[in-house]
Amino acid sequence: MIRKNTDWTARPFLLRPAGKDYLWGGTRLNDDLRKNIPMQPLAETWECSTHPDGLSQVASGIHAGRTLREVLDEHPEYLGTHPVYREGLPVLIKFIDAKEDLSVQVHPDDDYAAENENGSLGKTEMWYVVDAEEGAQIAYGFSRDMTREALRESLQDGSIERYLQKVKVQKDDVYFIQAGTVHGLGTGILVAEIQECSNITYRMYDHGRTDKNGRPRELHIEKALDVADLSARDKPRQPMRVLRYSPGSARELLCRCRYFQVERMLLNTEHCREMVGFQTGENSFQVLLCLRGCGSLFIGEAEHINFFKGDCIFVPAMSVHMKLHGSAQMLVVSC
Repeated sequence: MIRKNTDWTARPFLLRPAGKDYLWGGTRLNDDLRKNIPMQPLAETWECSTHPDGLSQVASGIHAGRTLREVLDEHPEYLGTHPVYREGLPVLIKFIDAKEDLSVQVHPDDDYAAENENGSLGKTEMWYVVDAEEGAQIAYGFSRDMTREALRESLQDGSIERYLQKVKVQKDDVYFIQAGTVHGLGTGILVAEIQECSNITYRMYDHGRTDKNGRPRELHIEKALDVADLSARDKPRQPMRVLRYSPGSARELLCRCRYFQVERMLLNTEHCREMVGFQTGENSFQVLLCLRGCGSLFIGEAEHINFFKGDCIFVPAMSVHMKLHGSAQMLVVSC
């Protein structure tokens, strides 16, 4: 049974991420986003996560010091009434710093993961390019139709790269990566990733690398072949982005799918007499991920949260009324 929020609980709170030291990562999450996590390299920060492989911690408010999972287990009403919430928080939000190419990989859909990965969700995801070096690129599907046999052979002899569709990226690009799409994040790219709450990745090709112990990382060829879309893909187009202006802010829809919705908010109240009102409804929580700038989220007369580049704020469904002030660019994630 979903309980109704009360004013003293339905308040936003800052999150503190879990870190991952995958070998392809760099230092930008600490250097540029002030994560202050003692890992070298620091490849990913799981900003909003209830996944057991990387739990976010609450960093402000009455729940400070607890994991986000503990708080949402105790307060399921924070999630809202959307039917996707029957299994808990449906999304996982990350920052990813690719100092080197990630592996060529693919994720299963929900049905395959449920049957083959102990009931896990699959993994459909979206990338927002926070920054990219000149000439940086991603792999996105195949440039020609493949067969299972041809793909297997190309993975064995290392020729897979010639069949991948390479796409040059730049800052503020958006890429929707549906489960089954073979893909890889390239060197010099910093992204925010919004995905299903899953940690299932089938690694197909890892560029001949070895780990810190000199061993190749595990590959998952057979499962990858089971789920990979083998057809040629059109080059991904950037979505039509229409800014909706209001005093002190502008918003644009970046992505909407069955698992999540992502908007970009441009906040600029420095020359406005009024701050920007903000409140969630009963259907969904919202997560604010600050990509640039800084600001404050005011809760009533006496409480506020200051946020800076890289910060992540969870706002429960049916929240108290709030006001935003500052100059910042944020992703707003909901379901």
